Amino acid sequence: MKLSAMTIFVTDQRKALAFYTDVLGFLPAMDIPMGEHSWLTVVSPEAPEGTQISLEPNEHPAVVPFTTALEEDGIPWTSFAVDDVQAEYDRLTARGVHFTQPPVTNGPVTTAVFDDTVGNLIQIAAMAG
Repeated sequence: MKLSAMTIFVTDQRKALAFYTDVLGFLPAMDIPMGEHSWLTVVSPEAPEGTQISLEPNEHPAVVPFTTALEEDGIPWTSFAVDDVQAEYDRLTARGVHFTQPPVTNGPVTTAVFDDTVGNLIQIAAMAG
């Protein structure tokens, strides 16, 4: 068994696709129309055959209260690994990304948290060494 896809619930699929591709640098993977929405996924250019991120509409009644509570408490929905958090923070800040937490080092890990503009806080993290 292996991980093939993970879900990020989003307020707007097309806005999410633009942010995750044009700003963050992910590649479009699947865009399959399914009625009002699409099976819409992106993948890392560093692992194009790797785990896809499904940009899933947040329309289930349980999703909005849950994601709102996470955001209000400053808890990221998920975490992306990067080689250098400060360099990625600088690159994304230059592209207009709003960070709710600048780079912070705690022991062997450095993290930062940004707003993905479609209802989620996302953490970037790197382990030292």
